[in-house]
Amino acid sequence: MSYNFDEVPDRRGSGSYKWDTAADPEVIPMWVADMDFRTAPAIIEALKSRVEHGVFGYTKVPAEYYRACDRWFTRRHGWSFDADRVIYTSGVVPAVSAIIKAMTRPGDKVILQTPAYNCFYSSIRNNGCELSAIMLLRDADGRYSIDFDDLARRAADPAARLLVLCNPHNPSGRVWRRDELERVARICLENDVFVISDEIHCELTFDGHDYTPYGTLGDDFQRRAAICVSPSKAFNIAGLQIANIIAADEGVRAKIDRAINDNEVCDVNPFGVVATMAAYDKGEEWLDGLRSYLWDNYCFARRFFAENMPQCRVTPLEGTYLLWVDVSACGMVTSELCRCLEEVHKVKVSPGPDYGPGGEGFIRINLACPRARLEEGLSRIAKALR
Repeated sequence: MSYNFDEVPDRRGSGSYKWDTAADPEVIPMWVADMDFRTAPAIIEALKSRVEHGVFGYTKVPAEYYRACDRWFTRRHGWSFDADRVIYTSGVVPAVSAIIKAMTRPGDKVILQTPAYNCFYSSIRNNGCELSAIMLLRDADGRYSIDFDDLARRAADPAARLLVLCNPHNPSGRVWRRDELERVARICLENDVFVISDEIHCELTFDGHDYTPYGTLGDDFQRRAAICVSPSKAFNIAGLQIANIIAADEGVRAKIDRAINDNEVCDVNPFGVVATMAAYDKGEEWLDGLRSYLWDNYCFARRFFAENMPQCRVTPLEGTYLLWVDVSACGMVTSELCRCLEEVHKVKVSPGPDYGPGGEGFIRINLACPRARLEEGLSRIAKALR
């Protein structure tokens, strides 16, 4: 079966955070990380069937939900886990916040590799913890890597209790290799630093850059970690608010479960449960088509920058649908450039400084849209940079 990702749905006025935030309806939004594609038909059909039921009370997550999650990760990623290791919640950001609450005390240091997803900063701050930022290294081709020496130094700090890892990494687009993850895990284990691995983009990787679940590393590493996953990014169902935390250690799970309840994010809605089961049981063919389309979008964008904005450096993309672009040679402060793009040229992107240290001079562009819309958005950016 083929799927039409070139369809251009009109999302204005739908209550979309992405589309209805800009005051000017002519603005093309290429910022927040949701897609402009209709989700998999199997998910839509499952949701229609659930709506027909007509009763939407509190949800008891069925055993089949856990089996669907396990089947998916076993089949696609070689990672099998029992239902008792899974804690469901309303999203990966609430999950990260609850895990930080569970595994730290106010004043503890949380290690983060920057630039990093902006919500990580507030999760650290809101739990009374101190940021310990490690700048990712960047080579001559713009490809990022982990500064293991700095990680070892910061992990050795007695106040450092936790590392937030992002794999695939947002915003750099790196998909960490198994050997890189094992080295991170070893450093953290040796220094008694707990690991949160945010793997929300795990399905969105490209050929030659396979996703390695942190949960497939050694048993000792797994017991000092909690892995956060969700179908929300891959299947464009973030508004259904569902995510899972997988933790191997029973004592760790008890602490996280307590924090989930303390933060009052222990309930999920019935549509998220139904959509997850449909995605994992019947959405694989659609997802593979999406990944191919996103890769073609990336290749198109890379060519477009080379031909029309050669002064900008496009970061190689291994995973996610988020293009990280160095615009420092354009001679404008990033915040001013983004304001100009939105107000004058009618295209909204994410300013790099929103992602903390290392984000200066960058913009982040969402590629998850029909090709015609991508071309129009990039053309507007090109006009601003001429």
